[in-house]
Amino acid sequence: MSGRARLTLAAFGATLAAATALVPLVKPATWIFTAALLLGLQSAVGTVTRRVPLARPLTIAAQALVTLLVLTLVFAREQAILLVLPGPDVFAAFDTLFQAGVDDVGTYAIPAPNTPGIRLLLVTGVAVVGLVVDALAVTFRSAAPAGLPLLALYSVAAGLSGGGAGWLYFLFAAAGYLLLLLAEGRDRLSAWGRVFGGAQRSGRPGSAPGEGGPAFAPARTGRRIGAVAMGIALVVPFALPGLSGGVFGGGGSGEDTGGKGGTISAVNPLVSLQNDLRQPEDREVLRYRTNATDTGNMYLRLVALDQFDGTAWKSSVRPIEDVPDELPWPVGLSQEVRTTQITTNFVASTAYEQKWLPMPYPAAKVSIGGSWRYEPAGRMLVGDSGQNTRGARYTVTSLDVRPSTEQLSAAPAAPDELRREYTRVPASLPADVRSTALEVTRGARNDYERAVKLQDWFAEDGGFRYDVEVKSGTGVQAISRFLKDKEGFCVHFSFSMAAMARSLGIPARVAVGFMPGTPQSDGSVSVGIRDAHAWPELYFEGAGWTRFEPTPSRGTVPDYAREQSSGGAATPSAQPSTSASAQPSAMPSSSESCPPQLKRLGECGQDQAAGGAASDDGGLPPYVIALICLGILLVLLALLLLPLLWRTQVRARRLGPAGDPVARVLAVWQEINDLAWDHGVAPDESRTPRRTAARLVREAELPQDAADAVHRVARAVEEALYAPRPLPATGLTEHVAVIRRGFHTVSSRGTRLRARFAPRSAARVVRAAQESTTALGNAWSAKTRALLDSVPRRRPSRDAS
Repeated sequence: MSGRARLTLAAFGATLAAATALVPLVKPATWIFTAALLLGLQSAVGTVTRRVPLARPLTIAAQALVTLLVLTLVFAREQAILLVLPGPDVFAAFDTLFQAGVDDVGTYAIPAPNTPGIRLLLVTGVAVVGLVVDALAVTFRSAAPAGLPLLALYSVAAGLSGGGAGWLYFLFAAAGYLLLLLAEGRDRLSAWGRVFGGAQRSGRPGSAPGEGGPAFAPARTGRRIGAVAMGIALVVPFALPGLSGGVFGGGGSGEDTGGKGGTISAVNPLVSLQNDLRQPEDREVLRYRTNATDTGNMYLRLVALDQFDGTAWKSSVRPIEDVPDELPWPVGLSQEVRTTQITTNFVASTAYEQKWLPMPYPAAKVSIGGSWRYEPAGRMLVGDSGQNTRGARYTVTSLDVRPSTEQLSAAPAAPDELRREYTRVPASLPADVRSTALEVTRGARNDYERAVKLQDWFAEDGGFRYDVEVKSGTGVQAISRFLKDKEGFCVHFSFSMAAMARSLGIPARVAVGFMPGTPQSDGSVSVGIRDAHAWPELYFEGAGWTRFEPTPSRGTVPDYAREQSSGGAATPSAQPSTSASAQPSAMPSSSESCPPQLKRLGECGQDQAAGGAASDDGGLPPYVIALICLGILLVLLALLLLPLLWRTQVRARRLGPAGDPVARVLAVWQEINDLAWDHGVAPDESRTPRRTAARLVREAELPQDAADAVHRVARAVEEALYAPRPLPATGLTEHVAVIRRGFHTVSSRGTRLRARFAPRSAARVVRAAQESTTALGNAWSAKTRALLDSVPRRRPSRDAS
């Protein structure tokens, strides 16, 4: 098998290996066979066109054309001419399928069904990456940069699966890339013959070294290096606490696992929940029993989002510690405020895997087994070393805090440090957010009345409509748009109220978790995935962090924000039950299946209401952002590699066979001058070939063999230019190879890298373009003058006077 054929197979295998990371995202994964067939056809067309041979751009164009024809045959043959020829109807069908695929990705959980739209997205993406890899590794013979599109393909899969692409798929992708590098290395070494033959393994009498066994020592060494590198990539992260499991981890927890202390960078907790709950229907996540007589205020809190940077609400990086036996008294909560202790037993479903522990707020004591850590600022528990809620049984003693309206109205100002942190708003916050907040709260005498006015404006008085079909978004523009359009779901209501409260100087943050759930006939309460919710928490000195409910038709308004009624104080004699009835059901709840609108925009297990916490201003879902990033990466990669590809093509053309011996010598001399230019020796075309050669040797400090090669080529140039009958020069290509090795030997690593990836001689392209533009302008001016001169001029009349 030839070296180029080996490279082609390696490029095909590397792309297919990286594409396997996408397999878990869609079931059934039959699309991979279509992608493999398309990649095989791309490789076959590339092999044929390179043997013709065609110019490199024509080879890539032929592969792209075949890719388009196959996609037309598979996905739009009914609209095509003769089943494969694309026309306007085909591209319209592609656009429809792409839009459907984007909608399906946003609708379904992972693994998504193998719909035509999703299948088109996957197959097209793999085909594009395969085309780029084949062009770089085989057509341009540069396999190392081909790792970037392969990495982009794996990164998209890992990003869509929340980092859970799996170590096995990483191993496939890494092995494919290493095999591609080994194939290129073997191809390059084979050009030198059997120079590096190894010792024979089992000798035959009289056999020469290298016969009778594998003789390619560099290839054998390369395989060993590759195996060691992959082993290090897979094993070393386990020894480093900060890396949290390396590629074996299903998703980085962001925690420091190095014992006591440490920090945690809190992200949206429902992102991992969306990936774990695989069905779009409502599923039970946990069940609990409590001694509270009223569960209406039993909001189960996961995490607080306290940082608003103008693009999204997120949690700050906070220190974590071991879970104390008794949690500290809540910050800002006065002993004069009426509180009642409530005890609740929880049992999480085995289908619910979440690193954040759902708890009533504020919790006073938590009894749970396993490895859990405590974050004091948000009073949250987070799993450590892969710990999650799957099947967890735990008991929480919490405080039912019931401040009076008088206490909230008379609340003094918050501490300066807390006020500075929790009233911070981005400079990009539109002015209409604060002006609307001032208008809504006009007449309020204190922060409490302002908070209630904001809540009531959103929930009742402002004409807002609860609508899950509105795209989510948590940035400043999304908030401004929500205040104008007045339709959205809990993400919009909670984030907008928190932002408006901050603009008024009221400390505010957003809590993410679950609503109280649905009471069952056996006395337990079932919390489903569609109970996911987001709500604002505002700080009042004396009451601490206080929940409000601005979302209409969702949840319950707390007693202190509405007309007083009998509360849900605990019944002291009631003890939580630990009977088997508290075991959560393994089957979906009896509620009807979640419609696509709810699946897509906020109230199902796949795009939770709080899922918009990581959205940008336009509400773009993560898969769209991933695809955009992939496209930008490929464009940037192409732009960065243009000088390298141009220089490689020019060198091949100059050193290739030529009919005219004089033209060949001059082309080789031009290549040597450009080679010196790439390594920092600028050209000087005013010198003779002999003086130019002496200058190159002197300024570059070339070794003796390279210097002799330069002088030989210079003498050949002089003979070609001045001899009456120049003889064909021999060994020019070998002289160039020796000179290149000489420049490589005397140059630093930075100079070598620049000469390869950013050659200075690429400036010739700019010069050529300028000369072409100037020539075109001169030709146009000449034609214009000639046209004007050809127009007969009318003589002035004698009677003009």
